[in-house]
Amino acid sequence: MLWAGFIFGLLGSFHCVGMCGAIALALPGRPGASLLRGASFGAGRLLYNLGRTTTYAALGALAGLAGHGLRLAGLQQSLSVASGCLILLLVAVPERWAGPGAGWLGLARPLNRVKLLLAGLFQRTSGWALYGAGLLNGLLPCGLVYLALAGALSAPGILGAAGYMACFGLGTLPLMLALSLTGQLVPLCWRARLRQVVPYAASLLAILFIVRGLGLGIPYLSPPLTASPVAAPSPHRASRHLCH
Repeated sequence: MLWAGFIFGLLGSFHCVGMCGAIALALPGRPGASLLRGASFGAGRLLYNLGRTTTYAALGALAGLAGHGLRLAGLQQSLSVASGCLILLLVAVPERWAGPGAGWLGLARPLNRVKLLLAGLFQRTSGWALYGAGLLNGLLPCGLVYLALAGALSAPGILGAAGYMACFGLGTLPLMLALSLTGQLVPLCWRARLRQVVPYAASLLAILFIVRGLGLGIPYLSPPLTASPVAAPSPHRASRHLCH
């Protein structure tokens, strides 16, 4: 399960370069400048990306909590299938709807507050400011993150969902870190082409979730569904002694 989050993040990082590359290139600081307690320019960029990963893990824990509630409601067998269907639905939704969708859900004002705080942190060059900028950046509307969260719903437990999203964030880290360190790592024309891979990767992940939830008896890929154990009567029943 964790490897799926990492691979999806690795493939999805091409989407991140196209959508959030401008933010990564606009991070404060310059090579050779001193950051928090002597941290280097590269360490500051790393802290920013680790901040994003921290937020993704926290969102994953919330998704895992929701999934845990669904399991307690007796929906554990269909949860993986539902996650796969949700991913396919999100793939069909255009990326440009992510921002308006947040507004429809009443999140416009909190997101504006996040953007203001993010702009303030971009005026500072300390390591803590860059880490905080990464934390806030992880809260901005992003279709790729929503796809990953849909997969985290069926992760085993709250920690499993948090780990899944942390691995997703770590998967996006290599390319995003390289971009923020080197500038124009991938030409603009190639970014648009590589972004086209993301829907196919998400669809493949959705199919894996659906097949996994069907319990087809395929080892590792789709293990058989186990019925919920029925409570057996206690062997130690209170015996009733009849007196004559």
